[in-house]
Amino acid sequence: MPIWVAIVLGIVQGMAEFLPISSSGHLTLMQAVLDFERYHVNAVAFDLVLHLGTLVAVVIAFWKDVWMLIRGFFGWVGAGFKTENRPERRLVVLILIATLPLVIGALMEGYVENAFHSTLFVGIALCFTAVMLWTASRHSGGKKTEADAKYGDAVKVGLMQLIALFPGVSRSGSTICGGLFSGFHKDFAVRFGFLMSIPAVCGAVVFKLPDLMESGMGGDLLLPCIVGFVTSALFGYLAIFTVKLLVKKNSFQWFGVYCLAVGLLTILLNVI
Repeated sequence: MPIWVAIVLGIVQGMAEFLPISSSGHLTLMQAVLDFERYHVNAVAFDLVLHLGTLVAVVIAFWKDVWMLIRGFFGWVGAGFKTENRPERRLVVLILIATLPLVIGALMEGYVENAFHSTLFVGIALCFTAVMLWTASRHSGGKKTEADAKYGDAVKVGLMQLIALFPGVSRSGSTICGGLFSGFHKDFAVRFGFLMSIPAVCGAVVFKLPDLMESGMGGDLLLPCIVGFVTSALFGYLAIFTVKLLVKKNSFQWFGVYCLAVGLLTILLNVI
């Protein structure tokens, strides 16, 4: 696989993972445009490498929060699983609850994988993302943070992340919108949505590890994997701060317009 292909896909993954435009949808469309199959590379395994790059970007960008979660987790366990009005411990529990719906995703694996082979499905899903973003842009959110968000709110955001397993539905967009719809403060909706991606990606790595091992991502593919990983991490880090700014300015509607345009174009090309 040429290095430039790894760079292009790394940029797409890094930017689209955090900008509310669906990284899975854009990777599927870009791989179709580049005729990725001719390189005889396991697409699932390579996508996993790119996701690891964005995972590094989240950990670096939210390092203080990640460290707080680590301390909060052990404090929560040490206290007999009691939060005791400790916000950092409540945040741990909220993220764990929001991650639980992904268990359902494991049961839907066959349906999700089939969707990745259909650019028509991606086009329809992008239109859905557009409607979701447009609705969220007119929703100012609330004042809830980890200190007073309800566990039921975490379930709602988790279900939004479950929907985002399908290509074309933005994970960052759906989780942030889910937070805003649940009355989260804008800053907390962004933090919560991005921190949720850590256990989600870690779980995907464990779940897809056999694919990664069988793909033999070594030899001639080692350098493209490294380049894709680094590119994804760098552009992911840039995208995180872009989203933080856009949420404060209620600018999600423009991404809705973009997703609608790409979605309709994709559907039209499929019909033709």
